[in-house]
Amino acid sequence: MVYRRLEARGEIRGGRFVSGMSGEQFALPEAVGQLRAIRRLEPAGQLVALSAADPLNLTGIITPGERVTGITRNRILFRDGVPVVALEAGEVKPVGSEEPPSPEMMQALVRKSLSPALRARLAMTGHPVTPASLNRRPGKRHDRSEKVAT
Repeated sequence: MVYRRLEARGEIRGGRFVSGMSGEQFALPEAVGQLRAIRRLEPAGQLVALSAADPLNLTGIITPGERVTGITRNRILFRDGVPVVALEAGEVKPVGSEEPPSPEMMQALVRKSLSPALRARLAMTGHPVTPASLNRRPGKRHDRSEKVAT
């Protein structure tokens, strides 16, 4: 009822904007123009990887394919906003299609990006940037050979 009143006032628009979604949808008038512009764009092949624990993990809910469990270690790779590959329980599996993952897709799926602040901190301390160094907490000893027995 609230959305219908807002639509009657001209504050929002009602309709079916996203195909594959059931029911009437509502959007701001400027969003309708943006959705139409996106629909006209050619696919660029842009790859984006997300943690499966991210709130944007709607794989299997509003997108085709199986649901990817929302655990921090699981990851999902999207190409142009469509899920294509998931890393779940240490296994890579296609999502939504049977396309085998390419080396470029695998690299994008497991790549760990460093923030400029973290990169500067690691360079300042002289620690090499390795996957193992990304999992360490600052101020903790990780070399067991230096551990003092009590």
